[in-house]
Amino acid sequence: MTALSAEGLTARYPGQPGSTPALIDVDLDVEPGERLLLLGPNGAGKSTFIRVFAGLMHAATGRALIAGQPARSARHLVGVVSHATFLYDELTALENLRFYAELYRVPRPLARAVKLLEDVGLAHLANAPVGRLSRGQQQRVTIARALLHDPPVLLLDEPDTGLDLAAFALIAELTTSNQRTVVLTTHNLATGLRLGTRVGVLASGRLVHQQASVSAADGPALADLLERLGRS
Repeated sequence: MTALSAEGLTARYPGQPGSTPALIDVDLDVEPGERLLLLGPNGAGKSTFIRVFAGLMHAATGRALIAGQPARSARHLVGVVSHATFLYDELTALENLRFYAELYRVPRPLARAVKLLEDVGLAHLANAPVGRLSRGQQQRVTIARALLHDPPVLLLDEPDTGLDLAAFALIAELTTSNQRTVVLTTHNLATGLRLGTRVGVLASGRLVHQQASVSAADGPALADLLERLGRS
């Protein structure tokens, strides 16, 4: 079964029914274990794509499916990381993770939270309020939160915000384990090419380019494509 599928997907921001759609008639399938690097200029629709499949936005027309289920009813199958952390600043890192683990009904939520803080290298800061952590440390907590319920699909919207290369290498290791399906957006093409196994490019809400495989050698051609799309 396809892990993630967009079928004629069109989406608009709430409250803007007459506006130009942020996504227009997108058809895209992502198979289990694939890691889709989703690229495009600012305003191309990348974050909207993530929000629809995270169950945070409705499709205006078409369908967004995760493992054959409508995205809004399949949130238990998805972990989400965005450039905004959505953590509770006044709670500690451990308290944040335990709270979300309980929401997800994760067995032994405290033990799971402790384990993931160890995995992201923050065990020594478990009892520090999140508001006092650096931006990169907060992003590590956010990534731990996305993995709490061991989801088969990860949606990563600029997850490298505030992370150095060593931290991103750790994140890449965590997110590619267990043959997870990943959709990744990033403004750092070189970083994205380290993680992605295929590419989709959005421009003005439309899917304008796909590659079934990708490597670092594709960087110059993709950079040129993105530059041309950014000028158009």
